[in-house]
Amino acid sequence: MNQMMPTKFGVGAPVRRKEDAPLIKGEGIYTGDVSPAGCVHAHVLRSAMAHARITLAGLDEARALPGVELVLTAADIADLKPMPTKAVMKQVDGTTHACPPQPVLCSDTVRYVGDAIAFIVASDVNTAKSAAELIEVDYEPLDVTVGIEASLAPDAPLVWPEFGSNKAFVLGHGDADKCKAAFKAADRVVSIKVVNNRLVANYMEPRGCVAEYDGASDRFTLTAGTQGGHGMRGIICDDILGIPQDKLRIVTPEVGGGFGTKMFTYREYPLCLTAAKRLGKPVKWTGERMDHFVTDAHGRDNVTTAELALDKDARIVGLKIDVLASMGAYLHQFGPFIPFVGTSMSTGLYDVPALAVTATGVYENTVPTDAYRGAGRPEAAYLIERLIEKAGQETGLGSAEIRRRNFVKSEQLPYTTQTGRMYDTGDFAGHMDKAMEEADWAGFEARQKASAANGKFRGIGMCSYIEACAFPGGEEATVELNDNGTVTLLIGTQTNGQGHATSYGQIIADQFGIDLDKVEVIQGDTDRVRKGGGTGGSRSIPLGLPSVNEASKSLVKKIKDQAAEKLEVGADDLELVDGLVRVVGTDRQVSLAEVAAGASQKLFGQEEVKQVEATYPNGTHIAEVEIDPETGDVEIENYVIVDDFGVTVNPILLEGQVQGGTAQAISQALCERTVYDEEGQLLTASLLDYHLARAADLPDFNFQTRNVPSTTNAMGIKGAGEAGTIGGCASIMNAVQKALRDGAGVGHIDMPATPSRVWEAIQAAKS
Repeated sequence: MNQMMPTKFGVGAPVRRKEDAPLIKGEGIYTGDVSPAGCVHAHVLRSAMAHARITLAGLDEARALPGVELVLTAADIADLKPMPTKAVMKQVDGTTHACPPQPVLCSDTVRYVGDAIAFIVASDVNTAKSAAELIEVDYEPLDVTVGIEASLAPDAPLVWPEFGSNKAFVLGHGDADKCKAAFKAADRVVSIKVVNNRLVANYMEPRGCVAEYDGASDRFTLTAGTQGGHGMRGIICDDILGIPQDKLRIVTPEVGGGFGTKMFTYREYPLCLTAAKRLGKPVKWTGERMDHFVTDAHGRDNVTTAELALDKDARIVGLKIDVLASMGAYLHQFGPFIPFVGTSMSTGLYDVPALAVTATGVYENTVPTDAYRGAGRPEAAYLIERLIEKAGQETGLGSAEIRRRNFVKSEQLPYTTQTGRMYDTGDFAGHMDKAMEEADWAGFEARQKASAANGKFRGIGMCSYIEACAFPGGEEATVELNDNGTVTLLIGTQTNGQGHATSYGQIIADQFGIDLDKVEVIQGDTDRVRKGGGTGGSRSIPLGLPSVNEASKSLVKKIKDQAAEKLEVGADDLELVDGLVRVVGTDRQVSLAEVAAGASQKLFGQEEVKQVEATYPNGTHIAEVEIDPETGDVEIENYVIVDDFGVTVNPILLEGQVQGGTAQAISQALCERTVYDEEGQLLTASLLDYHLARAADLPDFNFQTRNVPSTTNAMGIKGAGEAGTIGGCASIMNAVQKALRDGAGVGHIDMPATPSRVWEAIQAAKS
């Protein structure tokens, strides 16, 4: 039997990451490695209290300390506008919600531990810290509110007294009257209340920035680890500094992780730019891990109640959801949008004819929240999959049959949900069945009995998920032929470790008939790249790659046209192979370098392929766990993933993305717990106290794809970067729940299922 040889490059080729070699050898350049000549260093004085009125003293002493270059307080930057909220939403009552101002530096009131008070610049960071210690902050304590439900209590202290409530907004989806009627006619109602715990992103590289100002051109340069400089440039220039966008260049070197949290504009960026102009020197701020915990936007943090109405055949007739979403002390850059977009995926993979959802934002004296890998969609998938699992238990149908009975069927596609989401393609029962086969679902009972014989509880759980990502729009790509015959891509997405240079490069290499090392990918420079949407929402490959593909085709055509004149043949008779343009079937050829030299101007292709609908990756995760009732330890014994990503561009990079996202979900489900005390102090403010999953906590993953190409994407691709976080939490927690229910009669447990919480749940069930 003849087998097709794998493609060297192009779609589907298992190309290894070209980015890895310099990173492994320590040759990667990160923001922390950038120190221009004459650079001075900054430190931020942050609030030690969660809510207080403040007055400052000792400023003269701080400014007089040898080595101190500049001390900025709110009074010194009155020309800077507040940090903006870019997601101002229409509420269920038709009004738009209020947006409290988040000052770049607080003038008279601080609202969470970590709120910025003063900005000190000195010859070195230790001198800047010493100067900060000379500034006396007189705190007049105000009442503090912490916790979502506590903050909505009638007697709760108010973060913003002028609003009269800690309720920031009420958003919604669906038809409440239709849903009410469906519930009235239902034969059974299943309800659940779940906590989606607050997370701290904890990427490997903490944030930092270097600001430079050139007086001759009146231009700034900001070097920072971002998820896209173009959007950040717009916010800094338009919303904060009030300068034309062409006055600021943003450069992003290597980035050690983003996860959504590096998408945002933070206070240090305009402060460093302001200081650089005033001093005429480069100003560098390097965040520490403690800064990250109390400054960078946190993720998740929802308390949600839901009810599922079923008919006599256990088919869904209605779904009601009430989400309470912590916003922290301010509405962060996209904060209000996160629960809104998340609840748009409330129905999951199920045919739900009636829906009513409210999402209420809640102020509390904590770090603001915003997008974290998945941005609302993991929360939605977690809720519906915990709820459908409970429905399977209460009806006696079990995990698989309750899902199969209620899945949107393939013949119903394209299917528009009650929130307006249009699922284009998929085979939802197909990937569930495949995952069950791989996980040996049928053999679970025997394994559970074997665990029981050893004094252990065993559970198995699944999550069949769908998410929306690669939202409508496009990403311009420019592909240029260089004088030496190499090819350069300029594109406004931003790699944070995903392997863009490899995935984009393999498509270009395939089109031009060159090796991958002959392709240069330029991202992260707003001067060199004309525009860009950045990286977020799993958009880079689904939106970027079709544009790269078409721009490459456009340039190939120009190259062939140019070579055809020189070789005196028709363009259709030419092929690009090994850096040459060759007449097919002959040895007549011209090099790409010669084509470039013969052109009257630089040859390039520029395209932006736009799509009008999101992509909808989906799949099934199945986790099997074993619990030691004496210690509460949870061990993951098996983990199976079967995903539908439409088209696999690079199976190696794809599996890495899925494993990474699933690892973060496992970490949320079993480890990560953000704890504030009643005074608003963050008790888990370092990696000594905040447990991230380690390698030993993670299983080997059995990952497979069962792809059905998207019809909304030009290349059939469905986004994949966040999928692991969408499917991971519910599969783990459904497995933990089953183990505890079967083994000890535990009715409900929330994330994180840490050993102490699992042990306590077992003890409580005994009493």
